[in-house]
Amino acid sequence: MIALVDCNNFYVSCERVFAPKLRNRPVVVLSNNDGCVIARSEEAKALGIKMGTPYFQIDEFAETEKIAVFSSNYTLYGDMSSRVMELLTYFAPETEIYSIDEAFLNLDDDRDIGKLSESGHLIKEKLKKWTGIPVSIGIGPNKTLAKIANRRAKKANLGVFEMTHEAIQCEVLDQTPIGDVWGIGYNSAKKLNALGIKTALQLKQMDRRWARKLLSVVGARIVEELNGKACLPLELVPPPKKSITCSRSFGILTGDFEHLKEALDNYLVKCGEKMRRQKLTARAVTVFLTTNRFSKHPQYSNSLTIELANATNSTRELRDWTRKALVQIYKKDFLYKKVGVILQGLQPEQRETFRLYNQANYEKDKRLMQSLDKISQRFGRNAIAFGVRKSEKAWQMRAERKSNCYTTCLKEVLQIK
Repeated sequence: MIALVDCNNFYVSCERVFAPKLRNRPVVVLSNNDGCVIARSEEAKALGIKMGTPYFQIDEFAETEKIAVFSSNYTLYGDMSSRVMELLTYFAPETEIYSIDEAFLNLDDDRDIGKLSESGHLIKEKLKKWTGIPVSIGIGPNKTLAKIANRRAKKANLGVFEMTHEAIQCEVLDQTPIGDVWGIGYNSAKKLNALGIKTALQLKQMDRRWARKLLSVVGARIVEELNGKACLPLELVPPPKKSITCSRSFGILTGDFEHLKEALDNYLVKCGEKMRRQKLTARAVTVFLTTNRFSKHPQYSNSLTIELANATNSTRELRDWTRKALVQIYKKDFLYKKVGVILQGLQPEQRETFRLYNQANYEKDKRLMQSLDKISQRFGRNAIAFGVRKSEKAWQMRAERKSNCYTTCLKEVLQIK
């Protein structure tokens, strides 16, 4: 049996953990630069606030209805997610982290199948007690049915819902629109609707060979899973990344080359830390920049990819290449909204080959990067940096309503008076 644990309104729930006064109050969380609504509490949903709504359209409404509004605090959300996922391994050692707020658990141990709901409620209660995050849990014989069960648990406010018996499965599948089946996208749902297949139960009864012809092997696997077979195993080890990207929209438009260079260096440092944490090296680097396509100013965007002679995870080496790329694609007389870097062609460090030139310098770089990573991990990313660092205010994101990083910064630890 597979259980899907999904954190309810995750970003909002993280904010509420450290601010109990927000309970039973409408709360929304905004995207980068306080642009659009990306998370809503149930109270905010009841007021009719839609996902993706630009904040400027509801700012007066939010003030009138006393809606609590927060800027995205990804540092806090990421740390809270890590705590939840680590605790889930206490209940099921075989756990697949599917997203920042979802995880699949393998319940196939000595657990009595008749007590799966009890196990689900136990997990839900313990997570709420230990982390403060409310969750919904769906249980089924495979990932697809667990996903549907989780949706039922969340929509009906049941907390835990299991689909172990075929009679219950058929009843729920008959009430599930085809577009709500995990793995069925908009185009696939359109094809199936044209054939008169509008519910998950009708898809379950579809011929496998016809499903494969119409929806490829993915569709055939979905049909098999709707019939109770397990075709999608748990990914206990995340697949290695093929690329790492870091980019942010600026709080204000800027055409200053130095500002763009500072922002690019900052993003590269983050990419380099992620890459080294996963023991990878890059064989190519891409730099891109773009103006704001919604403004009335002249428009321009460009990118440049540089293939490296030797794979590297040295931020110093990569910075030389990213700066050269920025020089080539930068143009004056434009106001830019975003700049970013992509590290591509990632491969394990073990596949590195000996360099014909500068091998000694690269070995020094490796030791330097190890030291910098340890310092950043202990004292924060801003404790040490390459070269002279200017103020970030000219290009950093707007986050006027950002909460404290309660769990990752000593200066912002929750204080009780």
